[in-house]
Amino acid sequence: MRKKLAKKLLIELLRDSKQSDRALAKKLGVSQPTITRTRTKLEREGYIKHYTFIPDMRKIGLEILAFTFVKMNPTVLTEEMIDKVREYAAKFPNGIFASTGEGMGMTGVIVGVHRDYRDYAKKLAMFRSDWGKYLEDIQSFVMTTEEGVIKDFSFKYIEESLL
Repeated sequence: MRKKLAKKLLIELLRDSKQSDRALAKKLGVSQPTITRTRTKLEREGYIKHYTFIPDMRKIGLEILAFTFVKMNPTVLTEEMIDKVREYAAKFPNGIFASTGEGMGMTGVIVGVHRDYRDYAKKLAMFRSDWGKYLEDIQSFVMTTEEGVIKDFSFKYIEESLL
């Protein structure tokens, strides 16, 4: 029962993390203290990292969303270098996600939000200047936050993967 409740609670929080424990208890047919204990356990065990909201990027002044793919020289992909990249990435709050990985011949990705194209180009030029000697390739996919969206960004869609 506990694992099943934890899973149902995670699904409800993915749908809407703003829900109160009382509302969640009513939906899931258990007591509010049970929900509070389960949520606390999920947080403590790292299943829940943060509570946040997804803003309308355009309304808050962010016009560009960029996915920048990089291919680092394999000889520099050491833990020490990854730590330096982490420190560097922490200095740029507009970089909302960065990770190593593989695909399309690339070894990493940076997801960034920017006020406008000029801000994006400035950050990209700075990145190239600071890390160019370690890069073999860099490519970006850039979109405006106003046009072209086919499906809004949300974690609520992954609930079906958990069922």
